[in-house]
Amino acid sequence: MTQKPMTKAALVTALAEELDSDKAGANACLDAICKIVTAEVAGGGAVTLPGLGKFSCRDRPDRMVRNPATGEQMHKDADRVAKVTIAKALKDVINS
Repeated sequence: MTQKPMTKAALVTALAEELDSDKAGANACLDAICKIVTAEVAGGGAVTLPGLGKFSCRDRPDRMVRNPATGEQMHKDADRVAKVTIAKALKDVINS
């Protein structure tokens, strides 16, 4: 069941066919969406793409972590991570 992930080129081609447009326009559209989502999430906001999911940023507190190679405990400062919550519609399609 494992298959290779869709590349950006394949996604642009599929998007151009779906929109009945050229690849340059589809590529510009995809790049614009990525830029907008990245800017919003990096600024601490969230973006919902209907039918796909919600992209957001969350803060993680200071914590102790373990180096798996040595077993040594060390302190890790607080940081921010991206979070993606999958939409129910997509879950239903996957599980049907």
